[in-house]
Amino acid sequence: MNLLAFEFSTDRRSVALLRSGIVLAEAVHEGSRHTPVFELVSRVLAEAGVERRLVDHLAVGLGPGSYTGVRIAISAVQGWRLGRECRVAGINSFDALARQITTPETTWLAVDAQRDEFAVAPAAGGSRIGPIELVSRAELQRRVDAGQPVAGPEVVRRLGSGLSLSPTAADIGRIAVEAGEWIEAEQLAPLYLREAAFVRSGPVRSIPGMEV
Repeated sequence: MNLLAFEFSTDRRSVALLRSGIVLAEAVHEGSRHTPVFELVSRVLAEAGVERRLVDHLAVGLGPGSYTGVRIAISAVQGWRLGRECRVAGINSFDALARQITTPETTWLAVDAQRDEFAVAPAAGGSRIGPIELVSRAELQRRVDAGQPVAGPEVVRRLGSGLSLSPTAADIGRIAVEAGEWIEAEQLAPLYLREAAFVRSGPVRSIPGMEV
């Protein structure tokens, strides 16, 4: 099994190549909004010495996190699947982040959800141990001030303390191999914590000189 994994749910975006669950190569991009998807893929394939045609499994982090990043990663996987026969897995990015919390003490994973809110979930012993929920920045700050450990990609910058961590493509791949749950590529969708809200547009206005 040669599995190519994508994790773009934070500003630290990565691609990894795994063989039967063992990481052969991983490439990381951070520091700019532009994500060089094809460059990252080419780097890991070259480092691992694996040809594109030999990739037979794909895995992608579904968030919660960066809407744009997750959509880019899903598009890359769906595009690859259109061209080649592969098995596909979608993985919760919080589950990948939780792999880095190896202590038995509960740590709150936290990812910036915009609107002055964070997506948070408890983790311990390398696993997520509770549901993901939205909390206000003030509530998360209260937990930090009360001494509760917090970890995530933005916590140090936004809260002034905590452990700076981001989910990795390597862990996305490992979880996919361990779970062995494969779906159709068209079933992939970002994980959202808010219901979609639509606003009806106003009435059509006539612009002088633009009438048909």
